[in-house]
Amino acid sequence: MAEHEHEHEHEHGHEDRHVRVAVIGSGFGGLGAAVRLRREGITDFVVLERAGSVGGTWRDNSYPGCACDVPSHLYSFSFAPNPDWPRTFSGQEHIRAYLEHVTDVFGLRPHLRFHSEVTRTTWDAEKLRWDIETTSGNLSADVVVGATGPLSEPKVPDIPGLDSFPGKVFHSARWDHDHDLAGKRVAVVGTGASAIQIVPSIQPEVARLTLFQRTPPWVMPRVDREISGVERRMHRALPPTARLRRGLLWGIRELQVQAFTRHPGQLGFVERLAELNMSRAIKDPELRAKLTPDYRIGCKRILLSSTYYPALAQDNVDVVASGLSEVRESTVVAADGTEAEVDAIVFGTGFHVTDMPIAERVVGVDGRTLAESWKDGMSALRGASAAGFPNWMTIIGPNTGLGNSSMILMIESQLNYLADYLRQLSVLGGRAALDARPSAVNAWNRTVQERMKRTVWNTGGCTSWYLDAGGRNTTVWPGTTTEFRQATRRVDLAEYQVLRAPGSQGAAGRAAARRPVEVDA
Repeated sequence: MAEHEHEHEHEHGHEDRHVRVAVIGSGFGGLGAAVRLRREGITDFVVLERAGSVGGTWRDNSYPGCACDVPSHLYSFSFAPNPDWPRTFSGQEHIRAYLEHVTDVFGLRPHLRFHSEVTRTTWDAEKLRWDIETTSGNLSADVVVGATGPLSEPKVPDIPGLDSFPGKVFHSARWDHDHDLAGKRVAVVGTGASAIQIVPSIQPEVARLTLFQRTPPWVMPRVDREISGVERRMHRALPPTARLRRGLLWGIRELQVQAFTRHPGQLGFVERLAELNMSRAIKDPELRAKLTPDYRIGCKRILLSSTYYPALAQDNVDVVASGLSEVRESTVVAADGTEAEVDAIVFGTGFHVTDMPIAERVVGVDGRTLAESWKDGMSALRGASAAGFPNWMTIIGPNTGLGNSSMILMIESQLNYLADYLRQLSVLGGRAALDARPSAVNAWNRTVQERMKRTVWNTGGCTSWYLDAGGRNTTVWPGTTTEFRQATRRVDLAEYQVLRAPGSQGAAGRAAARRPVEVDA
């Protein structure tokens, strides 16, 4: 538990308080938004957090082996460099500590409201504000920043008979550290980014590990090492060296993304490297066949591990090339009929990414929830604004994810957009709100989906968590981070309808409201 777990617990005192901005979530997106608000001179804001400490996904995911698959110097805020990262790919505890450090350095603690889960937020068209209900009281805000993130709600498949299982069951993001797996027979369900870190971490201590794999991932070596004391001292004494390191890491990924987004056919060479990585550790041809993907590399997220394949080659590991379909008391049954007796089941089955759970709690101008508005697939103007939800801005919204680089780059671009959004509201004067025009949202989304057609995520021959129930990729950005930064550099008022409260004054606002602002669909 973090040392600041119970600090500033005056959150029960915000009954019916009004703030200029309410931020939901205190992971990278929420804390980044809070820092940006302070840097813009805005101090009238709160950060609503359902848990008792900051950190988001890096607080919730504490499973054995949990680490980031993006180099630390790139997976951190540009405005808060950390010269003391211990490894090139740092573990969960270091990332969480970094977020606590950012919270302290930028003076965010007075704004935090812990144990304040948002249960409903409703647009008030008369007062041009959001009314927010939380588990610790109610408040209202002119602007709401939804920074709950796509990796916040664990997804556990509905497995017949799971309720009858007499052993221990938990999701990777809700790891039970009080339950000792040593000497136990353990089923791990899923072979995504969490599972390939969990399997090598628990394999040496469990009696037997049965891995249920629906689709094999492409796995590349993880070129991880300790960052030397000399390097760290250099980065502390000469900050430009840390910026150079970050810039090189970023530049390499900007070049790589072209293969994913424009020329998937060029990825064959990378596939050969991944196959070589597998063949070095997996000598059994039958096991190698199970672990060899039949789709283009990059279609699903490329995973990084130098220990996953060696762990699978051990005598106490069984790989079942089929998904878990049924549980009969202590027996787990795969779709292909394979059975195993186990004492514990660990689900590494990911999160609700394409059906953002917070959307069910957000009620817009016409009384519909954001989830209802998105029932045919998520879409938002520049990944931030949904039509019919004025002054609501999503951080890590639809089509802002990345397949090969750091999400922090995308978050910072969205923070630029948020900052200009708030500036535009100030310029309008009086009580005003901005509602994304459906024509602008549709035009943006059509452009994104048209670009998506040739990417490896759509052409690679796989079904990934990037795709929604309709098969549409609503998760990934089909371009470079540079392109996205350009697209979110400023708010174009032509893409928004200016809303005014009844009787609202403001010459600048009236002038803006008279301006022709329609956008061709």
